[in-house]
Amino acid sequence: MPEISHRLQQVYNEILDYEEEFSKKPHSVNLIAVSKTRSASDIEEACKFGQTQFGESYLQEALDKIKQLQAYDLEWHFIGPIQSNKTRAIAENFTFVHSVDRLKIAQRLNEQRPKNLPPLQILIQVNTNNETSKSGCHFDELTRLASAIQTLPHLKLRGLMAIPVHEDDFEKQRLPFRQLHDAMEQLNGKGFKLDTLSMGMSKDIRAAIAEGATMVRVGTGIFGARK
Repeated sequence: MPEISHRLQQVYNEILDYEEEFSKKPHSVNLIAVSKTRSASDIEEACKFGQTQFGESYLQEALDKIKQLQAYDLEWHFIGPIQSNKTRAIAENFTFVHSVDRLKIAQRLNEQRPKNLPPLQILIQVNTNNETSKSGCHFDELTRLASAIQTLPHLKLRGLMAIPVHEDDFEKQRLPFRQLHDAMEQLNGKGFKLDTLSMGMSKDIRAAIAEGATMVRVGTGIFGARK
C-alpha cells in the first residue's frame, strides 16, 4: 500500500512546517503512528518508510502485532485506557505508556515491569475538560500523582498527555494544549524533570505543536479512514 508511505511523508512535512511556523526546533516533535485496528502489514509498510514508533489501545490486538513484527526494532506506545487486569502485559511489552491516570495503575505497572528491562516510560493522562466520560486525572491532582509515581523505581515519569474535546476553531484548539504545557512547567518548577507532552492528533496537530507538543499521535492521517 504505497499510499501509507505517501501519507506518512505528508505528515512528516506538516510537522516540519508547523515547527518552523511556531519557531520550534526542527525534528523536535516525535510522530507516534496510531496503529490500533490496523493490520500488521499496514504497520510493516510504515516501518519500511522509516516509522518506528507506534501507538496501540487494544491490548490483545497489540500483542499479536508486536509478536508478528518482532523482527523490526520498534517502540510500542500504549495510549488507551488501562484496566487493572491488563497491566502485566502492558508492563512486559511496551516502552511508553501515555494513559496513566491513577496511582493504583502506576503501582501495578511498576511491580510487573520485568527487572531486565529499562524503566517503563510514563505519561500522566490529564482530563483537560473535566469530562466525566473521559479518562484522565484533574489538574489539581497532578502534583500528588506525579510525586507518587516518582518514587516507583521501575517507572520513569516523562510528562503529560491529553485528548481534549474536538474543536474546529484553531484558537479554541490551542487552549487545552496551553493548559497542559503550563501544567508541565509548573511541575518542573517544583523540581520535576519532565520533557514530554503527548498532545495533538490528525485534526489538531498544528495547535498542539504551537503550544509545545513533543509527541503527536496520528492514525487516520497515515493509515486512512478506519474500515
